[in-house]
Amino acid sequence: MTNPFDFMLSTEGLLVTGIGFGVLLIFIGVASTLRERNPAAARMAASVSRAQARRDRGLLRAPDVDAKGIMKSFIPSDEARRSELKRKLSQAGYPHPTAVRNFMVARVLLGVVLPGIFLLAVIITKMPGLVIPTSLGIAVSRLSSLHIFQVLSVLVAIGYYLPLAWLSGRITERRLRVEEAFPNALDLMQISVEAGLGFDAAMTRVGNELASVSPDIAFEFLTVQRQVQAGRSRDVVMRDMAERTGVDVVRSFANVVQQSMQFGTSMSDALTTYSKEMRDFREMKAQEMANKLPVKMSAVLASLMLPALILLTVGPVLIRYIRYFSA
Repeated sequence: MTNPFDFMLSTEGLLVTGIGFGVLLIFIGVASTLRERNPAAARMAASVSRAQARRDRGLLRAPDVDAKGIMKSFIPSDEARRSELKRKLSQAGYPHPTAVRNFMVARVLLGVVLPGIFLLAVIITKMPGLVIPTSLGIAVSRLSSLHIFQVLSVLVAIGYYLPLAWLSGRITERRLRVEEAFPNALDLMQISVEAGLGFDAAMTRVGNELASVSPDIAFEFLTVQRQVQAGRSRDVVMRDMAERTGVDVVRSFANVVQQSMQFGTSMSDALTTYSKEMRDFREMKAQEMANKLPVKMSAVLASLMLPALILLTVGPVLIRYIRYFSA
């Protein structure tokens, strides 16, 4: 009869025990991360109605939460890298105080779970008495130690760098949404200012009107107004909005608003001029994309048409020579 302590002391038993202990630590860390909440923010959220909470979600945010204990090892120690990651997460639409910590935890989890699953599959196939799929057993049995190490390295790299690729995609998608929706928001602001509303009231009105059509623009506009009402400088708030979006037109809009208020010019005239410049810019960009099409199509057309032209020109000659020498 097999002694269970022999399996526990073997290499497979130690690996299974280590993987199980690691998964337990990861589960405890993730549970503690998701359980942490700011009591003040919870009381503020409970004091408003459900509709108001949906409308103000993410606008009144708690200060950044510093990681403690084992979670501190997941966050980059360099302040520059941490700020850069925080800026990218904000541009992707995740300005939560714990966004950096959660993102790094997700990277570490993927970098550990993917190779852990593969390693567990390798261990299970080598354990006697277990019923496993035949195809899995054959595929794993053909792998040498070097191949297993290479697969583990690839899985670690995929699990650790895949979230970065996902984050870049989210940033690109959000920037495109902001670029497409911002001219319409600017037109609505121009109409509101010409109707007699102040700049703050116009931005708040446009943000509320675009909540269902363009939630990204609505979030940015309402965030600016809430921060201004909280006492922050308008110049700093507008600059933060430009950094959160990462879009050039929003940065130019922030500069236009700042210069108009600094020099005392009419906000309606400034918005009208900037709206006209934005339309001209969009037209020039469309013309630029249209002018690039022939260049992009030439390579495709050449790759598709060149083989056919070669066959049409060289084919008859080859057929004639083949018939001549075969005769």
